[in-house]
Amino acid sequence: MRIAQVSPLYESVPPRLYGGTERIVHYLTEELVRMGHEVTLFASGDSITSAKLAPQCEQALRLDERCTDALVKHLLMIERVSTWHEDFDVIHFHTDYLHFPLARRMSVPHVTTLHGRLDIADLGPMYDEFSDISVVSISDAQRRPLQQANWVATVHHGLPKDLLRFQPDPEGYFAFVGRISPEKRVDRAIEIATALEVPIKIAAKIDKVDREYFEARIRPLLAQPLVEFVGEIGETDKSEFMGHARALLFPIDWPEPFGLVMIEAMACGTPVIAFRNGSVSEVLEDGVSGFVVESMEEAIEAAGRVHELDRAGVREQFERRFTAERMAQDYLDIYADLCARSTLRSGITQSTPPDSAVPDTDEPAPGDVVAA
Repeated sequence: MRIAQVSPLYESVPPRLYGGTERIVHYLTEELVRMGHEVTLFASGDSITSAKLAPQCEQALRLDERCTDALVKHLLMIERVSTWHEDFDVIHFHTDYLHFPLARRMSVPHVTTLHGRLDIADLGPMYDEFSDISVVSISDAQRRPLQQANWVATVHHGLPKDLLRFQPDPEGYFAFVGRISPEKRVDRAIEIATALEVPIKIAAKIDKVDREYFEARIRPLLAQPLVEFVGEIGETDKSEFMGHARALLFPIDWPEPFGLVMIEAMACGTPVIAFRNGSVSEVLEDGVSGFVVESMEEAIEAAGRVHELDRAGVREQFERRFTAERMAQDYLDIYADLCARSTLRSGITQSTPPDSAVPDTDEPAPGDVVAA
C-alpha cells in the first residue's frame, strides 16, 4: 500500500528531545515500512526515517530561530500533499484540522489522527462543518467533547517492543517526565515524593509560554534537597531514567488525550501513579500497571506501596496492549476500510448515470441514425 504520513513540523521525526506526536509518527512510519508498505513521510528535513522523506523545511521549527510563522510552513506542506495526493492509496494526517478544507476535495482516501485536547469551545463549529472528515482518537476519553466529529476508530499509541529495556530492580527515587506546565502538576509530584521522603528526579521541557509559571511556582520547589531537575532527556536516556525509578508520577490536572510517558514507563516495568483524568483509566490497569488515584492523600498512600506491584507484570501489560506493531495493524485496518468504501462509492458513481443522462422518452438521442 502506498501511504503518506503527514507530520507536524515543530519537531523532527523522531524528535531529538520532547515531542509526543512526532514520536508516534516515527514509530508508526517505521513499523509500516517494516511490514512492507511504501511510505512517504512529509516532515522536517532533519528527520531520520526508513521511508521516503519529503522534506518540508530545513529543520524542526522549534529549533529554527529564523522561523517566525510556523503556520506558513504547514500550509505550504498541506498544499504540496494536495498536489501529489493521487500518488498515494491513502493519506494519514497528523496536523490537527489545518488540512480539512483541502482534504475534503481530495479524491484519495484520507484519515486524521487528532493528538491534542479537544475540550475547546471553538472546535465545535469546526467539526460541525467538517463532519465528512474521517478522524481517529487516541483514547475514548479524548473524543467526549466532540461527539459530532466523524470518528472512525480509537487507536491507542504504541512503542517498538524493544525500544526500552525492562528493569526489574529499581533504585530509590521517583521520576517525573514531561512538560513543566500548570496542567502537568510537577508541583504535586514533588509534594508526593517529599511527603514520603523519597528523592524525585524531574526530566522536563519548559516551553516559552510556561517560563513565567516555572520561575514563579516551580523553581523555588527545586531548591529542596530531595529534588533534582535534569531538564529534557532524549530517547536513549529513557530506559535508564525511567527504568530505575521506583515509580513514574503522573499527577495531571487536565483531560490528558493519551499520555505517552505512561506506556514508556510500563515498557521499562516501572509502575505509574496517576490521577484519574482523561485517558488514564484506559491506559493503566489499576493495581496491575500502577495506581489510579483521585486525591493527593490517595496518591501519597499509593506511592508508598508501589513496591507491591510486579514489575514483570507491568512490562507484560505493555507488550500485550501498547506495541507499535499493534498500533500499525490498527491503522492498516482503518486504511483498508477507507479504501474499500472509496472504491464502493466510486463504483456506484460510475455505474449510475445522473438523471439528466437517462432518456425519459423514446425520442432519439443527438447523433442517432433514424431510418427514413
